Amino acid sequence: EVQLVESGGGLVQPGGSLRLSCAASGFTFSSAAMMWVRQAPGKGLEWVSGINGGGGITRAADSVKGRFTISRDNAKNTLYLQMNSLKPEDTAVYYCTIGFRGVTTPASQGTQVTVSS
Repeated sequence: EVQLVESGGGLVQPGGSLRLSCAASGFTFSSAAMMWVRQAPGKGLEWVSGINGGGGITRAADSVKGRFTISRDNAKNTLYLQMNSLKPEDTAVYYCTIGFRGVTTPASQGTQVTVSS
């Protein structure tokens, strides 16, 4: 059974940083492209960033490019999202999912990120 558990969210001031983690199990993590998607209050799901199985190829949405960095540790079956220079519009529930790009309905609970002063 595929399990994805996000953590690391919280309340942060504008300009601050957070590092999200996603612990994966139930599938061959190192062979799977992974991505982060988010859902802001009252809005639909938005693709944030993706990474291939080996970690050498990454892509990010224009809205986060230069501020967010996706990475992975295949030895630990863990996906990360380093978020810097956070803005109020980054406030959302963040989910990790299998895939590289696009939007899929998350099966996990996600982690809440709130950017506010």
